[in-house]
Amino acid sequence: MFRLDGKVALVTGASQGIGEAIAKRLAAQGATVVCAARTLRNLQVVANAITEAGGKADVVVADLADTASVRAAIAATVERHGAIHILVNNAGITRDKLLIQMKEEDWDAVLDTDLKGAWAAVQAATKPMMKQRWGRIINIASVVGQMGNPGQANYVAAKAGLIGLTKSVARELASRNVTANAVTPGYIETAMTAGLPEDVKAEFTKQIPLGRMGTGEDIAAAVAFLASEEAGYITGQTLSVNGGMLMV
Repeated sequence: MFRLDGKVALVTGASQGIGEAIAKRLAAQGATVVCAARTLRNLQVVANAITEAGGKADVVVADLADTASVRAAIAATVERHGAIHILVNNAGITRDKLLIQMKEEDWDAVLDTDLKGAWAAVQAATKPMMKQRWGRIINIASVVGQMGNPGQANYVAAKAGLIGLTKSVARELASRNVTANAVTPGYIETAMTAGLPEDVKAEFTKQIPLGRMGTGEDIAAAVAFLASEEAGYITGQTLSVNGGMLMV
């Protein structure tokens, strides 16, 4: 179930956190996973872990804020592996500040990486996916892109835009058997949240009906499903993986 044998997947932001979990899960399901991020050393650690577990992995350096770098990563994937079947746009950054304090460069940096970078990756992957008449585009947005969050106007705008981009792409590519869906994580345990005080984490947890923060594996499981043949009749959708903190 949810096997991905013979598929080639590119995962951005795969060097840590949610992206690392996604890369490992897709490889465990049988895909050849190309791990993409800005730091080669960290990528290699993830790729080595995948191969040591019996999976197939490759690495490519890509800066999502640089359109040429994104396009080169897609081209390298196709050149090395003959196809790209699955694209997971996970890479993202934050530059949190209250709106009144936010500088233009803070706005631009987040939008360039989190939204424009995803657009560039989708655009570059579209041609090979259309040609092979099979593709899965999965964009990792965020619960805050659905509900807003003070101090994150740039991040929220980017993630809300990513959901809109997903819907448009789904309509444009459906006739070629290419689906596009978004996953919106809620509060997820990462290296960043691990450093939060326990009282802050407890306050977060109070907002979650399931009573716990999510894990990278929770998000990876959703991505693995959307990447599979079993999800072939699902497109243009937003799959919320948030423990019930937002129900829409």
